[in-house]
Amino acid sequence: MPKFGMNLLLWTTHVTEKDFATMQAIKKTGYDGVEIPVFEGDAGHYAKVKKTLDDLGLGCTTVTVMSADKDPVSKAPAVRAKALDHLKWAIDMTAALGGDALCGPLHSALGVFSGKSATDDERKRSADVLRKAGEFAQSAGLKLSIEYLNRFENYLLTTADECAAHVVRIDHPGVGMMWDTFHAHIEEKDSPKALKRVAKHVTHVHISENDRGTPGSGQVDWEATWSALGKAKYDGWLTIEAFGRALPDLAAATRVWRDLFGKPQDVYGNGLKFMKKCWSEVAPAKGRA
Repeated sequence: MPKFGMNLLLWTTHVTEKDFATMQAIKKTGYDGVEIPVFEGDAGHYAKVKKTLDDLGLGCTTVTVMSADKDPVSKAPAVRAKALDHLKWAIDMTAALGGDALCGPLHSALGVFSGKSATDDERKRSADVLRKAGEFAQSAGLKLSIEYLNRFENYLLTTADECAAHVVRIDHPGVGMMWDTFHAHIEEKDSPKALKRVAKHVTHVHISENDRGTPGSGQVDWEATWSALGKAKYDGWLTIEAFGRALPDLAAATRVWRDLFGKPQDVYGNGLKFMKKCWSEVAPAKGRA
């Protein structure tokens, strides 16, 4: 049975005491955990957040991103060293939270482009950094799940097959891949078929509608997606990732220019009902077919 999570990026890029009431509401709705962005802070701060998680009975995963000054594909050794340092820091923060997975586009800098297709050298440099990070993650008792993004957000990994090949290239048990239904909807010819091809590498899943709104309200081929997950006997986190306009900088970064839902409760309330219904009705039945 998978675990159901809600990404807190809908409300904040840095979880503090002001977000504890939201976490409580998410727990009352029936979630197993939350996904916490780790973009800043220290272990002491996240240890306090962990206490609240423990008090509420919530598990957690974390998400982070890479930037131009800490880019695993950079030719500059110093920049790659900073990338590894950032990943180690994020792993330490995840451990402080008691999380079991760190996910995101850990392979390259978000929104940074060379103007050309990715090269073999870039893929090798990225893999070398992530292999070292995977070793560090494994020693901390957690796993990295690298996320491929659509072509408008990165150029290194834009399809499931590319991401799976990168996991094979990294060749470390501490590193798997993430499946995100939003990016897959944009880039795959047939998302469920692509998911079936790479399922053995998938260690984390983001449930995200094609417009980043409430799951189940848009164009994603949900029935076939749940079927593929059921057939793969996936039992990790199913975490909703949605974005709104409450955080102007994040809204600009995710290109959210209009309201995609009425209120956040619509996303996490209706989203959880949708996920549980699909998992109980579609995933097991179709997965056996």
